[in-house]
Amino acid sequence: MKQERLLAAELEKTVPGMRLLWDEPMSRHTSFRIGGPARLLVLPRSAEELKSAYLAALRLEVPVLFMGNGSNLLAPDGGLDRFVIKTFDGLSKISRTGENEVTAESGVLLSKLAVFARNCGLSGLEFSYGIPGTFGGAITMNAGAYDGEIGNVVAQTEYLDPAGEVVRISGKEHDFSYRHSIFSSGERLILRGKLSLRPGNPAEIQARMDELSARRKQSQPLELPSAGSVFKRPPGNYAAALIDRCALKGRSVGGAQVSEKHAGFIVNRGGATCDDVLRLIDLVRETVSRETGVELETEIRILSDR
Repeated sequence: MKQERLLAAELEKTVPGMRLLWDEPMSRHTSFRIGGPARLLVLPRSAEELKSAYLAALRLEVPVLFMGNGSNLLAPDGGLDRFVIKTFDGLSKISRTGENEVTAESGVLLSKLAVFARNCGLSGLEFSYGIPGTFGGAITMNAGAYDGEIGNVVAQTEYLDPAGEVVRISGKEHDFSYRHSIFSSGERLILRGKLSLRPGNPAEIQARMDELSARRKQSQPLELPSAGSVFKRPPGNYAAALIDRCALKGRSVGGAQVSEKHAGFIVNRGGATCDDVLRLIDLVRETVSRETGVELETEIRILSDR
């Protein structure tokens, strides 16, 4: 606690006006609506403020957790004994920086980014419309849907390395693969990225976005808190199909339930705890392994308390 107090005092002095929240419930910052209090959570208003906060934490040796919109996180019930830096909303700049290029900061929502690209007459982000995460989070896990992945359009990324130095990488340096990138370990803090898109007709782009949005509403339990697809797609199969085959739709542990609408989702039916979700994940994995021989791997990020 002493180090966090020193950190807060330094930030209040060097970055006046930045919001510092003590013992802030993570349930307010995750789409699952689950999670106990983070020791200290900050909401930087710019990349410069973010860098200042991170460098101060490095100097004082305070453990840091980076997060965007919390749409892929499961936070522990007991809270987080960490310094949490949330990029969503603060790092929200988008600009067209080339004929077919868009540059965006890490806290920009994918849906907002897709709309910006459409307005520029640029195609390639239609698949991301409706994904609730941020651009930085999408790069981190190479988010994708409907045969599209963010790794297919990201040309360059600027980030802070574990030493606090600004680094830029391009192309294959991202090490994109299925739900993976060089950022997946969580040790690098994405500041902004450049997208290489292609010319398109805004009306046609919007029509495709509307089509995918309708498919999401029809097939996914968007009316209940969740963290999206819980499990990665097994080679040659689909997690939801395997879970459905094992008659696990609707199975509950406490307030957590395998969605009756889409077996790949676990939803918070009300009052679900992190422990409820973890026990349900274990139940699903054990059942699918026993009955099909397939070992499911989680896609959501499960946070430890420190």
